[in-house]
Amino acid sequence: MSRPNFCANCGARLTRKGWRPLLAGARCVDCASRLGRSATKPFMVVAILTIAAFGFGRYLRPSPPPLIIHRAANSPLPDTPVDFEAVSKGTANNRHSSSLDSVATADDTVYICGARTKKGTPCRRRVHTAGERCYQHKGMPAMVSLDKLTIKTGDSKK
Repeated sequence: MSRPNFCANCGARLTRKGWRPLLAGARCVDCASRLGRSATKPFMVVAILTIAAFGFGRYLRPSPPPLIIHRAANSPLPDTPVDFEAVSKGTANNRHSSSLDSVATADDTVYICGARTKKGTPCRRRVHTAGERCYQHKGMPAMVSLDKLTIKTGDSKK
């Protein structure tokens, strides 16, 4: 970036020491004191206008919409709100638990992966069909027979 070496008003040689003369512009010390330090005024005006425009824009911004969570029409969750005090005391509403149990019993048969894990035990992840493996054990054989990969929902732990 080029800087002037001579004063724009009187033509005197400019001596620049430090960073402050960079803000002074193209005037010597005598001309700047006589005419006033108007070199920083445009920067101040631009800064004030920028802050004012930012504040005005924030003032005109519309408020965010309220948070609305939509559920599917066939959602198994009840429409009544949850009583957190009853849940913390252990006297939960049986209506909530029974509606969630009906979702778990909708599919009568549950299958597990059954492939050998690093620990050496059969994998207990649920899969869609018998003989299928979970994402981590794709292509590996099952450790146990196919009849042991099937879990009846009445026998499974909840």
